[in-house]
Amino acid sequence: MMQLHPQTRRQWQRFREQRRGYYSAIALLLLVLLSCGAELLANNRALVVHYNGDWFFPTYGRFLPGTTFGFDYPHETDYRALQQHFAGEARGNWVLMPPIPWNPYESHAAAGLFPPLAPSLEHRHFLGTDGAGRDIAARLLYGFRLSMAFSLLLLLCNYLIGTIVGIAMGFYGGRFDLVMQRIIEIWSSIPTLYVIMIVASIMLPGFWVLLGIMVFFDWTAMTWYMRTASYKEKARTYVLAARAQGASDWRIITRHLLPNTLTLLITFAPFSITGGITALTALDYLGFGLPPPTPSWGELLREGVARLDSEWIVGSVVVAMITVLVMVTWIGEALREAFDPKKHTVYQ
Repeated sequence: MMQLHPQTRRQWQRFREQRRGYYSAIALLLLVLLSCGAELLANNRALVVHYNGDWFFPTYGRFLPGTTFGFDYPHETDYRALQQHFAGEARGNWVLMPPIPWNPYESHAAAGLFPPLAPSLEHRHFLGTDGAGRDIAARLLYGFRLSMAFSLLLLLCNYLIGTIVGIAMGFYGGRFDLVMQRIIEIWSSIPTLYVIMIVASIMLPGFWVLLGIMVFFDWTAMTWYMRTASYKEKARTYVLAARAQGASDWRIITRHLLPNTLTLLITFAPFSITGGITALTALDYLGFGLPPPTPSWGELLREGVARLDSEWIVGSVVVAMITVLVMVTWIGEALREAFDPKKHTVYQ
């Protein structure tokens, strides 16, 4: 059985003692897991269909035309109508729909109803609809998954590049460090927003294009922290002892410097996630982010501001954003407290 290092156990115990950060981490993890299966919570495809003794699972299954269930149309089955049809027949057939029986791209078109629709239990629009009749709860859920995926990938790429370059600058120093400092200073002075605006005027910046632009300019922030930490750590006695024993540069960096600078990466990670979420939301709000009709919090916020008479739109996205950002901030504070070196220093 794997045994944790005593200091790691102390850090974990100290993190658990920070109640609001610990419970925020559990809540955020549950939200991320739920968003990974968003199709099971918000979708116009049925979870399970029982028809004449046969079982169908359309959510992650193949395309099922209406003729499969006795209708006369060849396009995909309307599972909400099928549920009502089976309930009226009372022949033992049934349909199990997700809690929110709408997907984030689907408009609710019904006679006498004009979007945006207020929250309604009858139509299963728990947070209402936007101006195009699309369910807000579904768009919030899918938008959360998109925002978290974007911020986590942005974090991973920025930390990977920033850590490699920063440790190399701090470890080798000298002329390489001076040249890289000047390059990063020039790189950091390029306005990212203007570049995104230029790209958006030429083409629709999809998810990967937008992520690539953000990574291209944002990786420099972490290099300064890793450079400083590497300069400090390479002067420690354990690094000098490893060098005296003939350890290669690669071994010193991977076995000594990197593990002892992970605390810096861990404590900064939640705040970097917050920055990624707010950056994507701001770009979508300004119209330079993901192309419509991609479900995003920034697009919902922009529409909510334009439709202040439909307060459920702006209210839903503002509450969701504040909740997630506050939870991530509390997690960051708890991690910073747990990994604070002053709490684990022993003077002899």
